[in-house]
Amino acid sequence: MALATYPSRDSDQIHTDVLAEARKSCYKARDAFYACLEKESNKKPTEIASVGLLYPVECKNSRAEFVNQCRPTWVKHFDRQYCAKKKVQRLLDNDESRRGPMSLPQPYTFKR
Repeated sequence: MALATYPSRDSDQIHTDVLAEARKSCYKARDAFYACLEKESNKKPTEIASVGLLYPVECKNSRAEFVNQCRPTWVKHFDRQYCAKKKVQRLLDNDESRRGPMSLPQPYTFKR
């Protein structure tokens, strides 16, 4: 066998340039997908991503590129991050929670 005659000398070497390029392309695809989500936010979300994230059909191509460029665990992580950020933003933008005076917990007083 030809493969057996050439022992792998570089098997333990980590190619950081390859890893950096893969990470850059993943981030670029991620940013394009979430930019599409923001741009198409007024349209009805019909497609389902990971962690229950819904997105409009107009973003299907950028989603496919995102899933193709990134590891599945990264896609799930970024989807969770995006959903958490949107939830916090929605809670902060909610005007009903700010109506009326803010009540702080009162210290307990015990009678002897």
